[in-house]
Amino acid sequence: MSIVKINVLTVPAEQRETLEKRFASRAGTVDSSDGFEWFELLRPVEGTDQYLVYTRWRDEESFQAWMEGPMKAAHQGGAPGGEGGERPKPAASGSTLWSFEVVQQAGPKGA
Repeated sequence: MSIVKINVLTVPAEQRETLEKRFASRAGTVDSSDGFEWFELLRPVEGTDQYLVYTRWRDEESFQAWMEGPMKAAHQGGAPGGEGGERPKPAASGSTLWSFEVVQQAGPKGA
């Protein structure tokens, strides 16, 4: 079965909008990656400053290929618009990667 990677991003309140805009500007960039199955950006509702970046992959090799290719290139690029200059300051003040294997799943009946 699939694997799930959850990147836990600690995002100060004043950086939330920045983080969400950055993800929105890159919407669709992971979709065509081999082995990619699902993405969700989860905003905290109460009691935490941690966003969850949920991705599901066919296997660990697919995730690693994306990490070493498209994801690495996206995070090493310059300023938006392709012009030189410094990279923008990260919106998150910390991150942790959680890894899981899917052992059971369900969807809506009749779907």
